[in-house]
Amino acid sequence: MLETVVSGIRFSNPLLLASGIMDETADSMIRISKSGAGGIVTKSIGMEEREGYENPVVYELPNGLGLLNAMGLPNPGIENYKNEIKNALKGGVPVIGSIFGKDAGEFLYLSKRMEDYGVHAIELNLSCPHAKGYGMEIGVDENLVEEIVNEVKKSVNIPVWAKLTPNTHKIVDIAKAAEKADALVLINTVRGMAIDVDARVPVLKNVYGGLSGPCIKPIGVRAVYEVYRETQKEIVGVGGILNGRDALEYIMAGAKAVQIGTAIYYRGVGVFHEIASEMREWMKKNKVSKIKELVGIAQVR
Repeated sequence: MLETVVSGIRFSNPLLLASGIMDETADSMIRISKSGAGGIVTKSIGMEEREGYENPVVYELPNGLGLLNAMGLPNPGIENYKNEIKNALKGGVPVIGSIFGKDAGEFLYLSKRMEDYGVHAIELNLSCPHAKGYGMEIGVDENLVEEIVNEVKKSVNIPVWAKLTPNTHKIVDIAKAAEKADALVLINTVRGMAIDVDARVPVLKNVYGGLSGPCIKPIGVRAVYEVYRETQKEIVGVGGILNGRDALEYIMAGAKAVQIGTAIYYRGVGVFHEIASEMREWMKKNKVSKIKELVGIAQVR
């Protein structure tokens, strides 16, 4: 009922772990695999080890609206990540290797290493909103996006996913620049900040961070809807998914799968089983036998 295929990769259900949440070590990735996730996206890995920013790096918005974070892309570096991938693959679900770089050359090297390590696909992080010289700063430039995607596609034999930023008024143009990607991932966090009015300073040490959680879901759904409408590309939706109805909303907009991140903070690691159950219940009630029947169904022609 929930089985889906994205860029030729078969997932038992469309609920994947989003990059940046419980996905740096093999043990945590296996735990998520055993908790019902259909697939795993690793922590974004770069050329060298990074410690990330100083605390505070995470701020919870009031009223359950979401989280604001500026981690600074902490990671062990690609050369130290082989064993984590090898062991994470024992979890029994597809593993997508997320990478970030400052130019096409770095993305190319990282992609080849991830392929050597055995991942099922590569996710290009072209969208982190707070790391200087990486992510969004590259991902808003159509020419750079096109160059990176094309160079990686020519050099690896596994699917390439491009994770795009919502922090642009040209998301469809950026998506078209990433035309040769096997799938698009929409969206990453939304650039924002918060100020402690009593202390009279920004709450995050980095000042700016990425906003995730329920408050960005309408942005993510709109991005998926627009890009699917204009490109018909395979899409993985991300942003503010807390329950089965949220996931179905993304799928009806055009996504074939979705990624779950902040929901783990609110509902625990069992959220994958719970959302899958909520989706099945809705599908049975509405006499839908396969999730693929709903992909893009809300598109107004």
